[in-house]
Amino acid sequence: MKQIIMLFYLLILLVGNGCQSGGGRLLHRDAPGALGPYSGSVAYGDLIFVSGRIGQRGGSFEQEVMTAIDSIEEELARAGSTLADVVQSTVFLIDLDRYGEFNTLYGQRFGPPYPARACIQVSRLPGDARVEIQVIAAKP
Repeated sequence: MKQIIMLFYLLILLVGNGCQSGGGRLLHRDAPGALGPYSGSVAYGDLIFVSGRIGQRGGSFEQEVMTAIDSIEEELARAGSTLADVVQSTVFLIDLDRYGEFNTLYGQRFGPPYPARACIQVSRLPGDARVEIQVIAAKP
């Protein structure tokens, strides 16, 4: 939980500094089909903040995880980046009993050296998803 709070403070600091000094520009990318009012990603300086992504629901857990990561990969491509550029990810699972299975799937898509990561169990996710993943990436 401390990691999430620190990330929010970092984001506020970055946004605040950019707005006050005029030294940085925020580039917001839309989020077609989003379940709420938010940007798909926001680029600031050399960082790309990708909003939480859920995958295709109704199928297997593996399919849901992989399509969530596909969605992240597509958003990063829009910003000129790749999964290899991810420096931090936050994972929300509704069932930590799937932690091992999730790790196996995640490891197939995010290779070493792995990004820093937090994994949090939550009681519910938008769209009744079982997993949501958000990332911060560096521009190459």
